[in-house]
Amino acid sequence: MSDARLHFRTPLLRTPFHERTSAANVLNSWAPWAGYTTALVFNDESMEYTAIRNQVTVYDLTPMRKYSVRGPDAAAFLNRLAIRNAAKLKVGHVHYTAWCDEHGKLMDDGTLFRFAEDDYRLCCQELHLPWLLDSAAGYNVEIREVTDEIAPLSLQGPCAWAVLRAAGFTEAGKLKPFQMGEFSFGSGGTLTISRTGFTGDLGYELWTTPDRALELWDLLFEAGALYGIRPIGTTALNMARIEAGFVITNLDFVAAEQAVRDDRARSPFEMGLDWMIDFDKGHFNGRRALLDEKTRKTSKWALVGLDVEGNVSPENSIVYSGKTREVGLVTAGIWSPTLKRSIALAMVERPYHAENSNDLWIEIYALRELAYHKLMVRARVTERPFFNPARRRATPPGDF
Repeated sequence: MSDARLHFRTPLLRTPFHERTSAANVLNSWAPWAGYTTALVFNDESMEYTAIRNQVTVYDLTPMRKYSVRGPDAAAFLNRLAIRNAAKLKVGHVHYTAWCDEHGKLMDDGTLFRFAEDDYRLCCQELHLPWLLDSAAGYNVEIREVTDEIAPLSLQGPCAWAVLRAAGFTEAGKLKPFQMGEFSFGSGGTLTISRTGFTGDLGYELWTTPDRALELWDLLFEAGALYGIRPIGTTALNMARIEAGFVITNLDFVAAEQAVRDDRARSPFEMGLDWMIDFDKGHFNGRRALLDEKTRKTSKWALVGLDVEGNVSPENSIVYSGKTREVGLVTAGIWSPTLKRSIALAMVERPYHAENSNDLWIEIYALRELAYHKLMVRARVTERPFFNPARRRATPPGDF
């Protein structure tokens, strides 16, 4: 039997939390993510979304790719790899970053954690170990994928801090956004808690080892019982991340190394991530191409936020100028229950993202009683994030 067929028949892995998530998944709604079985919906996607914005939720982050980067040249290597300055990241802090190929096109984005002067962890969506190892030539650095060595949970929602306090992690209230700390957990163990998340709300991510996974899950659900804690699947999380204006690789942009057509890859300028680029830190992957793009203003596309008329989700719809000229595509869209309006992320041609944005329309095909109805609705470019509550940044967090 060929290697390809053997790979095809390899069963999906189960996360360290599967014993609990499978018991809670009454709809038996699952999907693959990076080789793991993950929940799409546990019970009711509307109630799961509501819990993100009004209560507290738990999401299994195990399949997210995690890479340990250690050694004397760790900061120098990461500065060569990514567009943001890793040397400026303080120990005990986290920042959002991205990296490009030599043409200045995005390969992925993710979060970078700094545990010590020479100890980082890079978390992202896609598999990058071969690329990281190739990029590390000449650097005194050790790179390992540690995805299956870590069991992380995302604890999100206005009551997230209250649950952590009830679970005994009172000092976590001192964490500011994008800070992390080590906390005692169980009998002689430790737990890393970072004030990070993907919902645009008050939230934390908790990082333990697989052997302590169920203990952590049970502790949180016992502490959160009075706060309406519930597990959520990817469907509800996706709704929250759209409201927060966050992007996902291979949903909102195609990873450069996976793009079949050259014109499908996008640069940080086109994705609105140019604020992270540090041209002064020295050479990094794609620097020459990005500097040329900045100088010559050659960016063709722009990711924008849209307010969309009506109450029908505009996801995967075409964006028009003047109802006739195709100028873009909606990459993600929902009717926002919190904002009570239809919102979208869209990739549009320049200059229709700004000076020519006053006559944008979206073509939506709405299913009504087994028949599709074509709707042409007006759209308006608006600021992101769409949802940005003060509780997300308050330190100490509010007691909801």
